[in-house]
Amino acid sequence: MFSLSSLLLGVAFLLTGTGLFSTLLAVRGGLEGFAPNVLGLVMSCYFVGYLVGTYINPRIIQRVGHIRAFAIFAALASSTAVIHSLFVSPLAWGALRVITGACMVGLYTVVESWLNTQAAPEQRSRVFASYMVVNFSALTVGQFLLALYPVSGFQLFGIVAILLSLSLVPVALTSIAQPLPVHTPRLSLQALYRKAPVGIAGAFGSGLALGAFWGLGAAAAQRFGYAEAGVAHFMSVTIVGGALLQWPIGRWSDGSLDRRRVLFTITAGAAMAALAGAIFGALWQPLLLLVMFAFGGMAFAIYPISIALTNDRLTREEIQQSSSSLLLLNGVGAAIGPAVAGVVMSHLGPRALFVHFAVVLGALAAYALWRLSTSPEAPAATATFQAMLRTTPEAEHMLEDDEEPPVEQGGRTL
Repeated sequence: MFSLSSLLLGVAFLLTGTGLFSTLLAVRGGLEGFAPNVLGLVMSCYFVGYLVGTYINPRIIQRVGHIRAFAIFAALASSTAVIHSLFVSPLAWGALRVITGACMVGLYTVVESWLNTQAAPEQRSRVFASYMVVNFSALTVGQFLLALYPVSGFQLFGIVAILLSLSLVPVALTSIAQPLPVHTPRLSLQALYRKAPVGIAGAFGSGLALGAFWGLGAAAAQRFGYAEAGVAHFMSVTIVGGALLQWPIGRWSDGSLDRRRVLFTITAGAAMAALAGAIFGALWQPLLLLVMFAFGGMAFAIYPISIALTNDRLTREEIQQSSSSLLLLNGVGAAIGPAVAGVVMSHLGPRALFVHFAVVLGALAAYALWRLSTSPEAPAATATFQAMLRTTPEAEHMLEDDEEPPVEQGGRTL
């Protein structure tokens, strides 16, 4: 019988492979002599594919159904993992990353729509929280698989392909009815910006910073002289920090009189942590790991706080559209971030990645502070913070109608 636990197991395989894959490519690209600006462009292609897939995949799912669509996306993603090891060139990898990104957002869309269908309305928030725990845990585990085999060989690409293929098994075995059809999101930002300019800026700035982290974080650690185990620790402590600190930060923001103050504080804190990494990161590895734990804890909370901040200012009917718009805007930032950071790294070395973080997040903090000074009035927090990584538009439905009275449901977040 198909169950939520088996679906979450499939998600665990999927995210473990994804976590290993992105780190593996960054480190292998460094070994192959890819310049940081070239590697940044290659890693940006994943997020370009993610954005393209957000629009294309709903049509595929509606045409062939969720199970067949999942099989298509999983087969393509696992195949591209192997092909990366056969054609080691920036051009080939860039094209393959576009395909991988499009496939991955398709897989996430199917999983999240299925979770939404299977979870009872009163359980959706808890299901979403479990889904996020699996996300963070699997991505962390994936980092440590990097030390199993030499990065220069074929084996790690094979492990990625195996993990992505295994994610198909729980879905292929199900005989339950298909989830509801998914819809193509629309990006309309002008009216949204008038209502929540800081939320819009936070979604985009988070993408600029964390897109660069996912794309080039492992490459920066490698260029600091860390071996595979050190790279795994660098990436994993950032993810763990992002997982552990989101909950207390979220509770703080829910009780705040003005969420913009919380966003300013954590953004400024993340920028300061990035500056500390730029100055002291190469001197002592434990210090850099501590810095990255703090950076991840604050930087990973920027996007979900931006969503909650925006939803505080919207009606229930507007929230669904805003969630898709913020997600896509975050994806645009994530596609730009690695390319920009890679260019800077080509001139200034691995410390430049931290400079990129500090500049982007410092600018976001300055904007939030300016808005606080020029527009002091703000509605109290009515939306509920939800710890998360970037998801798909389908995830918003998992948090509808949960814990809110049936008459007034305007305070839900993505």
